[in-house]
Amino acid sequence: MLRRRPAAVGCVLAAVALVVTIPVAPAFSAAQDVGKAQELRNPLSSGGASSARSVRKPPHGMIEALRRDLGLTAQEAQARLDNEIRYAPIEARLRRELGAGFGGSWLEGRSAQVLIVATTDLAATPRIAAAGAQPKIVARSLTQLTAIKDELDKDLAAAGEAGGFARYVDVRTNQVVIRTTVPEQTRNLVGLTGVSQEAVRVEASAKRFRPLYDLRGGDAYRIDSAWRCSVGFSATKGAQNGFVSAGHCGDAGSVTTGYNNVAQGVFQGSSFPGDDHSWITVNTNWRPTPDVVSTGGTIGVTGSREAIEGASVCRSGSTTGWHCGTVRQRDVTVVYDETQTVSQLTLTDACAEPGDSGGPFVSVDQAQGVLSGGNGNCTAGGETVFQPVTEILSAYGVSLVVDAPVPPETGCACPCYPRRVAGTLRAGGVAYQPSGSYYRTTAYRLHTGCLEGPAGSDFDLYLQRWNGRSWVVVASDTGPDADKSISYLGAAGRYRYRVTAASGSGGYTLGYQHDLP
Repeated sequence: MLRRRPAAVGCVLAAVALVVTIPVAPAFSAAQDVGKAQELRNPLSSGGASSARSVRKPPHGMIEALRRDLGLTAQEAQARLDNEIRYAPIEARLRRELGAGFGGSWLEGRSAQVLIVATTDLAATPRIAAAGAQPKIVARSLTQLTAIKDELDKDLAAAGEAGGFARYVDVRTNQVVIRTTVPEQTRNLVGLTGVSQEAVRVEASAKRFRPLYDLRGGDAYRIDSAWRCSVGFSATKGAQNGFVSAGHCGDAGSVTTGYNNVAQGVFQGSSFPGDDHSWITVNTNWRPTPDVVSTGGTIGVTGSREAIEGASVCRSGSTTGWHCGTVRQRDVTVVYDETQTVSQLTLTDACAEPGDSGGPFVSVDQAQGVLSGGNGNCTAGGETVFQPVTEILSAYGVSLVVDAPVPPETGCACPCYPRRVAGTLRAGGVAYQPSGSYYRTTAYRLHTGCLEGPAGSDFDLYLQRWNGRSWVVVASDTGPDADKSISYLGAAGRYRYRVTAASGSGGYTLGYQHDLP
């Protein structure tokens, strides 16, 4: 309920806070020497000291994403991650020790090299500085700001547009912020709540939030609020997002809703019979992903390399879920009835049932096609035919949304691989593994390799295959870092890894495996 406070109606004052800063030694920046950075110590960590350098390797693709989205160099991105890891225990301990006087914390600088900790207690500033953070004196504690926000959430819950579309605590300014499209109305309402006007800042903004839903292969969608099909693969055409599916699911102009009955998109193109494919564009509530729903999780599609006959394929659908089989035949012509003939389909012995139509087929992490039709069921077994995805992409001029291939291990890198070898190289040296020889596969396999080189070196990794006359490189990682990884889907044959010391010397570990697709 709103409580009237006449003297404050329509008035929001800027926050008033005494700021006291005490110079402290920052964490290392990207421009500093890495060797010196490793000498920085964390006086509040267990054991009394901690290296500033992270012992954890960043997740695959994170450095690249930070460079792209934050405008950082690779060195700045790595330094930022190292500083974030270093400061985490310092912040947690200060938060706990400052108690009711804690006013919030945040990182500043391109490489997150400064940790600022706010407090309402002037006497606490030496403790903050001694921990390696920069203290800031503020008027309100985080507990007080949170209580003000909770009160506003309650009082403005039924206020509609005037209540704002986002409310949050901004520890940097020591205020509660309300974003709204009607700022004057919002200020008037805030004046009636009884909360401290100095503690609230109303911001005019038209950037409303909206729900975002993921497009995933195998999820259900409905056509014209009637029948159901399954999403094939996410795709894009310029700035337009969407997905591909089966043509018999809908005609051009048909409207779709998602698995959650939320408005989704429109069929921009559809071909059936003759072919059986379609291209559906989606609204901004839906985010394309490379994911295909599988049992207990998702698989990220990394490309559309065609699997050979006899290779395993798995499909996902909104009726029967995840089922697998093998590629039996290609270039199959199917007559559904006297007037509906579809050509150039691929035959598999994976089962499916009504509602699975349009869903994706994958081989390992490669997109193969979308379900057209089938016989039998997933109880007694059956066969299916799919429309190859490469033809769909070409027909509509769309691009598949793909994920970056990653090695199967996560935390412990190369030692997690089932096959491991180690060696030592001088600069310019070359070694062939395993043990100067090769390994043989008798069927289609996914080859994954992981190389951990000595710190500060540049070791390169190559996967080679014997073509009957010579060894040919089929995959490589020659980036500037010491650690490398390779993922390659290849036919039966002889394979070996080549390790080259482009610069630097020392010991290395190679982990590798070759799984069934």
